[in-house]
Formats: sequence, C-alpha cells, structure tokens
Amino acid sequence: MNQLVSIITPAYNSSKFIEETIQSVLAQTYTDWELLITDDCSTDITVEIVEKYAAQDSRIKFFVLDQNSGAAAARNNSLARAQGKYIAFLDSDDLWLPQKLAWQLSYMQEHDCAFSFSDYTLMNEDGVDLNKVIHAPKKINYHYYLRNTIIGCLTVMIDKEKVGDFYMPNIPTSQDMATWLSIMKKGVVAYGIPKVLAQYRLVEHSNSAKKIKASRDVWRVYRDVEHLPYVYALFCFFGYAINAILKRL
Repeated sequence: MNQLVSIITPAYNSSKFIEETIQSVLAQTYTDWELLITDDCSTDITVEIVEKYAAQDSRIKFFVLDQNSGAAAARNNSLARAQGKYIAFLDSDDLWLPQKLAWQLSYMQEHDCAFSFSDYTLMNEDGVDLNKVIHAPKKINYHYYLRNTIIGCLTVMIDKEKVGDFYMPNIPTSQDMATWLSIMKKGVVAYGIPKVLAQYRLVEHSNSAKKIKASRDVWRVYRDVEHLPYVYALFCFFGYAINAILKRL
C-alpha cells in the first residue's frame, strides 16, 4: 500500500530559514516522504541551499519556476508532481516536530479521515518560542471554517485518494483558506489533532503579517471565490475577525 507523504513547500528568498525547515523534515521519525520544493525565482541564495540538500537526498525534489508567479503557483507546481497518497504542507520558514508525520499518519489511519490538522506553536523571526499554542478544534466543516480560519497550513495533511486532485487558487494571500473550503465544500470534515506538531514563524514582512491586505483577501474569498451572499459574508467576516484576534492574544 502506498503510504508516501508528499510535502509541498514553496520558496521565495528563503535563504534565512529554509535550511532549518528542510532539516526539520530530515529529522522526521517517519521516513517514507518526498519533499517537493518549488522556488519562485528567488534572488538570494535559496536555490544554492536547496540544490545542496537535493543532491544529498533523493527524496528532496527541487523545481524552479520560469517567472515569479506567487506562492499558489509554486505550491501547484509541486502538487502536480506529487506521487504520495498523502499531501502535507510546510512553508519555507516553518518547522515540524520530529514525530509530526508519524503522529498524523497514525491518527488519520485510526480515524479513517481524509483531512487532518493539529495544534501548533508560535515563534518569533529568530526562532524564539512565544509560549503561545494555537489549539485545533475537534473538527471543522465548511460553514464553521468560513467563520474561523484556524487551520494552520503547516499542520495540514490530506488523503488524496479520498479527496481527489486539488490545486490552490492563484490569489495573493488566503490561498490555503480557499483550498480548504473547496475541499470541505464536498462534504469533507477536517479533524483536529490535539497535539502540537509544528512551529509557525511570525516573520515581520510575510504576507500573513500584512493583516489589512490579508483581511481584504479573506473578503474576496467570501465574495469572489465562494460567492457568498453579502449579508452572510458579513456575518462570516465578523466571526473571522474576532477569531483572528483571539488567536493572537
């Protein structure tokens, strides 16, 4: 049975962090994985760093886009080449704990679920633990997630055999939100694992730090991607805003 996990990692000017990210994958106690890194035309030494690791471990597959196209295009390039039954996501500045894959695979197989995510902790740009845990709800469906985008992309694992092929919409931010919604819209429920399995780095200049812009993109997902009625979109956005504030307190 194919138990390969395909790890999807976009990279752009990630030289400061990507080596540590790769090392957190190499440290996994579960070893049947492939790490598919797509570089979005970096102008620093990201390419040289990843090429070094790809030359040392055949499980690391490296691709470079012809032109700068954004994180969604980079992720989709890797998704199109993924060979695994399971798809996991890890951005180039985040980290996994060593038993992340082993714990999550065991949970998904025990519960026969198609979509899982977990608790994770926050660290600052220098990797210092901020003593803040983002807790995963027991389960999330489509309408719940519209009001609470608490799923950490770095913790997601999806059984592609159960869900089918999927890709991320090419929008500046909130691509992961739109993707999870498209999957849950099919009736798939996302199950939360009450265990910290990853560390999310708060980088000052990252997309997620641009909160006003990110909020606008969430609104665009409601209206332009999900085509929610205006009043319902307002209701969901209010829930999103409150939960976003609570998540950071």
